[in-house]
Amino acid sequence: MIQLDFYGTLVAASLVLLLGRGLVTRIAFLRNYNIPEPVAGGLVVALALLLLRTFDIEVRFDTSLQTPLMLAFFATIGLSADFASLKKGGRVVGIFVLAVTGLLVVQNALGIGLATALGLDPLMGLLTGSITLAGGHGTGAAWGTVFSEKYGLASASELAIASATFGLVLGGLIGGPVARLLIKRVRVPGCHPQETPRLPKGFEQPNKERSITPFSFIETLALIAVSLLAGNLLNGLLHGTAFELPTFVCVLFVGVVLRNGLSALGLYQVFEREVSVLGNVSLSLFLAIALMSLKLWDLAALALPIFIILAAQTLVMALFAIFVTFRMMGRNYDAAVLAAGHCGFGLGATPTAIANMQAVTQRYGPSQIAFLVVPMVGAFFIDIINVIVIKLYLVLPFFVAV
Repeated sequence: MIQLDFYGTLVAASLVLLLGRGLVTRIAFLRNYNIPEPVAGGLVVALALLLLRTFDIEVRFDTSLQTPLMLAFFATIGLSADFASLKKGGRVVGIFVLAVTGLLVVQNALGIGLATALGLDPLMGLLTGSITLAGGHGTGAAWGTVFSEKYGLASASELAIASATFGLVLGGLIGGPVARLLIKRVRVPGCHPQETPRLPKGFEQPNKERSITPFSFIETLALIAVSLLAGNLLNGLLHGTAFELPTFVCVLFVGVVLRNGLSALGLYQVFEREVSVLGNVSLSLFLAIALMSLKLWDLAALALPIFIILAAQTLVMALFAIFVTFRMMGRNYDAAVLAAGHCGFGLGATPTAIANMQAVTQRYGPSQIAFLVVPMVGAFFIDIINVIVIKLYLVLPFFVAV
């Protein structure tokens, strides 16, 4: 076994990003279907590690940097959100929340229905539904423990982790192709000479050059650090109460308060371009570490019936994004970008959704409303709504009888 320490893992993650950039630049298929660079590089490395394992060689990474990078990314999302912009997206956020809620209901109905038809415990269908796909690894692990201890479902935690991993991979793969299909039907901003092109903001075009200075870098880094510290303290205070929230939500909330509080008091204006640079760095490294450390043999170990359920969930996610999300959000370019983002956190996680949308906007142009709506819904609303939907399913007769 080869164990890479903190520094070795950081080097490996950086190389994964460079590899992904090279692959997307040189391979037309990846470029045409808007596959995010971290996903392309991370999957190639994960497949190489799977091959090495057949020769009894296993490589393990130090993933201690993964959580801080994820939290730093959400801190920058909070620091990028000003109340004036949030007001503009009010109605769109509400419509997108309805679309997201509809998918959660569909995912669980499909999971339970297929599990029952295949002769499996209905709880397995629920576990391969919104719990792990929209909820991700953290939510999956938490509910897996509940299902094991309260309902006696064997290997629930292992199934949850494997399902969440499957979703993370597929969420990063289908978003680009879905957007490409939809964009063929719409008028893309900036493609017509009479239009005034919209300038990209925040996370829309991560490769756009942005001027920064050492001092401004330190100022922004300090804001992110305060968001991380205060967010973790807030999470500790809320732990075990009725208001308990995931740590990343607390960090994002602190970032929003900092951004708007300092602005309202006239003390400081957040440097958005620099926040987006640091956020994109955190996002890219987080995804690189997450994907290169995937244990693909866990997916290979999935029983055929579970694999059938997850494959069906992936197909339904793509169809839902095309026929429901895209139409509900207005059938325009912004709706196509939102559909790509929905694929990302409908199957994986919010960082995957952002990476999907970046791959699209980097090629076709900015979509400010998409980068306003998706982080808000992915960070704040989806976890709360998901818990409500899951608990409503658990009161169905066949679960109560278990």
